[in-house]
Amino acid sequence: MDLAGSLLIAMPNMGDPRFERSLVLVCAHSPEGAMGLVVNRPSPALSFSAMLDQLGISRGEKGRDIRVHMGGPVERGRGFVLHSPDYVTSGATMQVSGKFGMTATVDILEALAQGEGPSSALLALGYSGWGPGQLEAEVSRNDWLTSDAPEDLVFSTDDSGKWTRVLRHMGIDPLTLSATAGRA
Repeated sequence: MDLAGSLLIAMPNMGDPRFERSLVLVCAHSPEGAMGLVVNRPSPALSFSAMLDQLGISRGEKGRDIRVHMGGPVERGRGFVLHSPDYVTSGATMQVSGKFGMTATVDILEALAQGEGPSSALLALGYSGWGPGQLEAEVSRNDWLTSDAPEDLVFSTDDSGKWTRVLRHMGIDPLTLSATAGRA
């Protein structure tokens, strides 16, 4: 099972409150583990402009403002820009299933501050990580549903509606989800 490029949708029985009603875009998945970014938890305390100021990056006239999200509980002080595949920094951009790129270097922040860079982007502080076999076990335990990752949904500014929207995209009424797992 390779879930890279897929969305993980937290089920109602999710035992970890940090992931309640969250959507995680899986950026990397291998036998060694998995890494992803929560795409529907905006950071209430930090703006992109404030972050640029903290990093000493000047903003140009055409500088863009992107949303800052809480990407997960691991390395919360580290930033990852999830973006459309139209931006690549040689050796620094991870391609995610051909639909997304992920760059964690200051170059992309500088480009965005000047109004350049990818056409769509969000900044995630921290990431979500799983050890070998851990994500597979959580999916089998019914902690997560998996779905394709529509780019318009991932980069939508309606963070509070993303969870419901992806379920409806799958043909699922969120009110019918059960908090108990089962096997047919």
